[in-house]
Amino acid sequence: MMRNNLSDIFFQLVRYALDERHQAPQVEADEWDAMFDMARKQSIVGVVFESVKRLDQEVEIPRQLKMKWFFHANKIKNRNILLNQRSAELVKLFRQEGFDCCVLKGQGNAIMYPEPYLRTSGDIDMLCMSLSDGRSQMSDLRDYVIKYVRRIKPQAEVRYYHVEFKYQEVPAEAHFMPGIMNNPIYNSRLQKWYRSHYGCQMMALPEGAGEIPVPTLEFNVVYQLAHLMHHFFDEGIGLRQFIDYYYLLQNAENKLEIGHEKLRRTLHQLNLYHFAGAVMYVEREVLGLEEKYLIVPVDERRGKTLLDEILKGGNFGHSSGLRQNSTAKKYFLKGWRNMHFIREYPAEALCEPVFRTWHFFWRLKHS
Repeated sequence: MMRNNLSDIFFQLVRYALDERHQAPQVEADEWDAMFDMARKQSIVGVVFESVKRLDQEVEIPRQLKMKWFFHANKIKNRNILLNQRSAELVKLFRQEGFDCCVLKGQGNAIMYPEPYLRTSGDIDMLCMSLSDGRSQMSDLRDYVIKYVRRIKPQAEVRYYHVEFKYQEVPAEAHFMPGIMNNPIYNSRLQKWYRSHYGCQMMALPEGAGEIPVPTLEFNVVYQLAHLMHHFFDEGIGLRQFIDYYYLLQNAENKLEIGHEKLRRTLHQLNLYHFAGAVMYVEREVLGLEEKYLIVPVDERRGKTLLDEILKGGNFGHSSGLRQNSTAKKYFLKGWRNMHFIREYPAEALCEPVFRTWHFFWRLKHS
């Protein structure tokens, strides 16, 4: 008989996949289909497959499901191999055009995984922070990025902080800002912080696929936290991104030149501190991250709210129901959803519908 606490069992399965020192979960035969569905909802089928392989000799896993899981994990691996190739190619193209660029998240995060083909890949995010000839004013940079992308892909779609296009059938985004916040004051501070702390390091891709530039650890710890917060208000966020941050924090141990106290002051200044406490709750309670890796104290109240949204919405909110509505209905539903977070994050929650409305008209002007 299937038990009621499937989420707790699933979290045990995830923790065991991330670190086999955690207790192996006791999954009943009739619960494995639910485990697969939850892993797919959170876009972590490849990660959780590590638990399936470790438990294979100890517990009863339906053979058909094992084959299905293996098939999906192999698809994830092949997709990662393709995106590694395309990422290296895009970096070369943008650098030839004179952009100082790096790869955000994505394949840069996958490199930090113990097995680089576990991560479910998405698109390729290219960050262009300056031009090699010194023309780095934001208005100029935006224009140059848009002109270049539309020269190679005329149908590219412009957003406030990036331009979306397809490269060799792979979705890609060329960023002239790493990310944004809804509140204009904190967004201005964030952009200033990005410009003053930008730096990249070369990382080798697996199996000789080449090298790609990725942000420094200091940049990434703040940037990916801000990215999580932005997507939390933009329909939702899933466990895949928290596993990315799990490995980032592990990789950053004793390597951050900024120091924890200065980092915490920075997060306060950027209005990211309380959200960081919620993220630390998920990292510790759900993923089993050790205390020594936490960058701020755990915020249990906000963390439980965040976890509830992760479970309801899944990866980027695909299971929340918002995406299935018309644009007009989704507009009001999203605003209603975010009003529930005023107590925890008043600045972002109150500004989200204002920014979304402004962005709608900005896109019309720049399309």
